[in-house]
Amino acid sequence: MNTRTTAVALIASAMLTTLTACDGDDDKAAATKPSDAPTLSAADREAAREAAGLPPKPSAATTAAYIKALDAINTDIVHGKTEKAVDRGLNTCSSVKSSPNDQAKLIDLTNQRFSSPTHPEGHGPETAEKILKVVRKHLCPDF
Repeated sequence: MNTRTTAVALIASAMLTTLTACDGDDDKAAATKPSDAPTLSAADREAAREAAGLPPKPSAATTAAYIKALDAINTDIVHGKTEKAVDRGLNTCSSVKSSPNDQAKLIDLTNQRFSSPTHPEGHGPETAEKILKVVRKHLCPDF
């Protein structure tokens, strides 16, 4: 019986020691984190966009025309999230630049990117093709 009691006491002691050793000092961790992330200049951001195959961020007028064209296809494409629609379009431009002649692939990627709460799997190939035309016309006409 003493062996069992001793074994249980040793195991409990080891567990308490382990738990105490795992207790981190949050103040030390917070003190070692950098206070501010490095920032990029506008020129550096544009250079990074270009290197990634993305066109420059569209002007307000271009954005408005782009959103209007998408809404003309179906208002659920943008579903009130203009910035998200622009980001998805710019990402589509990257695909257009890397595979300009693979229309089937571009339509599939466009369908995957332009989903919405009511169309979580995309709007279908027919609508994706229309979206792709709008993206090419407004966001990356040179690709």
